Amino acid sequence: MGAYVVVLVLALLVCVLLTLIVLVQESKGGGLASNFAGSNQFMGVRKTADFLEKSTWTLAVALLVLSLFSAVVIPRGARVKKAETLTTEELKQQQEAAKRAVDYTPAPGAENMNTPAEPEE
Repeated sequence: MGAYVVVLVLALLVCVLLTLIVLVQESKGGGLASNFAGSNQFMGVRKTADFLEKSTWTLAVALLVLSLFSAVVIPRGARVKKAETLTTEELKQQQEAAKRAVDYTPAPGAENMNTPAEPEE
């Protein structure tokens, strides 16, 4: 169970990061990269776009790997009790007992619910 929780948290973190990186990018070369076009910039526009693209691909591959790995570490229900197999007779007996246990008295004020209302003249 512990490994599954770790993989799940990592996958959620990757999803959030991937969403943020994709939202920062713009398809026509604008986005965050165009805002950093100053002359004294450490990373140029092209380097920022390359970084964002590489980050996108890296996070996408990481999400794929985590998804596949989660299928391996998912809990398989070892603690779940299996339902006992009942015969048809036992099922009928349980149904009859349930029918006898139901109280079929109508709710107060609902005695005449099935009778049609008299039309007013």
